[in-house]
Amino acid sequence: MTDSATGSDDGAVRAFIGSFTSAGGRGITVAAVDRETGALTVLGSTDTVPDPSFLALGHGPGPGGGALYAVSETEPGAAAALDVTGDVPQPLGGIRPVDGDGPTHLALAGGHLLTANYNSGSVSVLPVLADGSLGPVASVSRHEGSGPDTARQRGPHAHQVLPDPSGNWVLSVDLGTDSVRICALDTATGALRPHGETALRPGTGPRHLAFHPAGGHAYVLNELEPTVTTCRWNAAAGVLEPVGETSVLPASPAKGDEPATYPSEVVVSHDGRFLWTANRGHDTISVLELDATGEQATLVTTVDCGGHWPRDLTLDPAGRRLYASNERSGDVSWFDIDPETGVPRRAGSLAAPAVSCVIFG
Repeated sequence: MTDSATGSDDGAVRAFIGSFTSAGGRGITVAAVDRETGALTVLGSTDTVPDPSFLALGHGPGPGGGALYAVSETEPGAAAALDVTGDVPQPLGGIRPVDGDGPTHLALAGGHLLTANYNSGSVSVLPVLADGSLGPVASVSRHEGSGPDTARQRGPHAHQVLPDPSGNWVLSVDLGTDSVRICALDTATGALRPHGETALRPGTGPRHLAFHPAGGHAYVLNELEPTVTTCRWNAAAGVLEPVGETSVLPASPAKGDEPATYPSEVVVSHDGRFLWTANRGHDTISVLELDATGEQATLVTTVDCGGHWPRDLTLDPAGRRLYASNERSGDVSWFDIDPETGVPRRAGSLAAPAVSCVIFG
């Protein structure tokens, strides 16, 4: 099923919103973005991809340069390519199996699409063809290990996969094994060659990471404990080294007063001065200040996320606004960022049932 509203202006910034169709979401929604206010206006949507919980947009010439990619967070899992030249995304080829269950994240690297398959604890690699569509799975890298949380860490759970800023390495964050794996991608064959694995504090449950714009540090957000782990990143050697850990929540006045909190996403400002996290349960956005080296993170404050259960947090292309995808309240809330303090101020919202992510293009 598809639906469409008024067309967008040529060259206008657009947002692409993913949501869980199994929970009443629209699937993939295209929205126009007001450059002055940040407001979103729905242009069209499609539910042709089941549970497209995370999206990635191709940029530039070459395969996949103008296409939108989505995971299908199902069992078995799948991924899809879509043409987004119009206001309603249209399939590019068929939905491809990823040979893994519950893919939660995806990224483009070296002419391939990579998916992090949470339920099966693996990373799949699919070639991107000349027309932007996806070929069949070229390789699957299966993680091994477990963690001390018997409810959540009985086995590996790859939650995110992304290339490093140099483009030489692929990192996968595994919640189940409390580790980040570093691999090299063979762009000719699509094979992932294991290079190293960085162990984080047991039981923290790493979910996502983000790089400092200077490229020398990465910040790993932990889901099972509300903390962010600062790491040095050596791109020449492909080595990730943990150097510190910072709480993303203020100290509770009395133990047990805070709700159970599961941080979901970490974002770094374009100038490297601030870091933000979305915190499900606490239903806040945390503001952390980074020192000039990028190695010290200090919690400044938290602000209300504008809804319930912020599954994703996204910085707009200009770096002026944050967009929180509040899954359980069914809305995307946007915030103007104070350029001096980094503190976001809520400016508006859009109804988006079962929303899971927002990206821009």
